[in-house]
Amino acid sequence: GEYMRSMIIADEVKRTWPNAEIKFILSQQAPYATQCPYPAELLEDTPTKQVKAVNQIMSDFLPDIVLFDASGRKSQLVHAHKLGAKVIFLSQHKRKRSRGMKIGRALVTDCHWVVQPEFVIGPISWLDRLKLKLINKPEPLNIGPVFTQPDTITQSALLAQYQLTQNEFVLFNAGSGGHRVNGELAADIFAKAASESYKASGILSVMVFGPNYPNLLPELEGVVVIPQLNNQQFINMLAAAKAAVLSGGDTLLQAIALHKPTLAVPVSKDQPPRITACVAQELVLSCDTALEPMKNNLAKLLSQEQMMHLCTKLARSKHLNGLDIAIKQL
Repeated sequence: GEYMRSMIIADEVKRTWPNAEIKFILSQQAPYATQCPYPAELLEDTPTKQVKAVNQIMSDFLPDIVLFDASGRKSQLVHAHKLGAKVIFLSQHKRKRSRGMKIGRALVTDCHWVVQPEFVIGPISWLDRLKLKLINKPEPLNIGPVFTQPDTITQSALLAQYQLTQNEFVLFNAGSGGHRVNGELAADIFAKAASESYKASGILSVMVFGPNYPNLLPELEGVVVIPQLNNQQFINMLAAAKAAVLSGGDTLLQAIALHKPTLAVPVSKDQPPRITACVAQELVLSCDTALEPMKNNLAKLLSQEQMMHLCTKLARSKHLNGLDIAIKQL
């Protein structure tokens, strides 16, 4: 998620400022390390653990801005600051947000972006607010999910490629494809629910398995099976769907920002609180990761009454694309 978010920001920086020089620092063990389209320094381990190597790369590159996405030792942030770079720290949950507000880090951080809506993560404490005020540093800014905006060219090409019609299919995705629930791949449970949904409603299902799905892709009645999509493709597919069935990660918040009626299903232990917060705002439906609850709640999601209710709540919500806010800050 951190890498994908950094890629989205890098692409938009390049689009906005074509002459910008961009460099990534990655672990050579990361599965995407050799696929990065930008110049990348590959390290033996995660960059957070390679303090001297990262600092040396920054000294050689002399960046104007350094983004630490939920990573980085305090000494690395200090080094970037000493080089004259603007330091941006991104956090995605309370523990990381608290880490970014520690005095030693906050003193050398110019911007702290939280990639969650405030209603999900909650406000900072009065003590943290006072502490930041005393050291004259801004409070963390809740920018929300970061994603590439849909565009008609990409969307039209995708719909043509998979022979789909806008607003006439339900999109299913269980994250990267590797999550297991009670020993079973969450993607397999989602795929079965996709087929059952088609049988019950007659509405075509689209199942995106994700890059970490380890098995051969199945053939299922009424289901268009897609191995994986990049963020731009996924967002365009999501924007074109009638509704979605998603895990409780970043894609859920992206669906809310796109005002897409969604059934949220947790596939990892950090997701239920986020889903609960979204349900409390009446922005999504939710259920457990099991076939029967998914079938029942899918039928409810696709009912005219429920679709109208969710669409009304989503239309009234003020959830934006964090990418727009990030570029304005930059």
